[in-house]
Amino acid sequence: MELLAMGLAFDCLELAPRRAIHHAVPGHPLGLESVPGGEVVVLQPGPHLIDGAGMLPVVRMLAGLGAALSTLPGALAVCWGPAGTCMAPDYYQRVVGNWLAGGAFPALGLTMLHRTADGAMESRGLAFMTGQELRFEPAAGISPQQAGQIALRLVHVLVEHGPVLTAQALSGPAGEHLRAEPDGPVLRVRM
Repeated sequence: MELLAMGLAFDCLELAPRRAIHHAVPGHPLGLESVPGGEVVVLQPGPHLIDGAGMLPVVRMLAGLGAALSTLPGALAVCWGPAGTCMAPDYYQRVVGNWLAGGAFPALGLTMLHRTADGAMESRGLAFMTGQELRFEPAAGISPQQAGQIALRLVHVLVEHGPVLTAQALSGPAGEHLRAEPDGPVLRVRM
């Protein structure tokens, strides 16, 4: 089935009733105890959009359609493949709805952050939209909560403004001095 939104075509696949199948990428549950089993409906950009699937207007429309579909009876979760996340419908509707209304990009949902053994924060799914994943290396003495807040802000800035192609200074949400340096498919940000 093809769905049209603002002139953009999206394919809605796997609508026929069938045996329950497991998700290809189980994902990090957000707003859920665990990733639910069940039938999977796939929403993806149509053939004419596939090369631009990560462009912000396409991502916005796709996320908005996903929010609308997640209100249907029986919807158990919304999974976002590039980030490997699986969200409760109400969580997804809230974070995507806020973003589409002019709020912050839903960095915990359409991307994912995880802490590495050395204390850095790394993104998953950001490269889908920017071509770069983020590696934020906080200074000593920065709490995990502060590091997370800075990383979330960096994801929002990168989604809104695009990839960083040359080394440059950035500011954190509380005015922290940051240094961003592209390193192939990774953007390294240090305090």
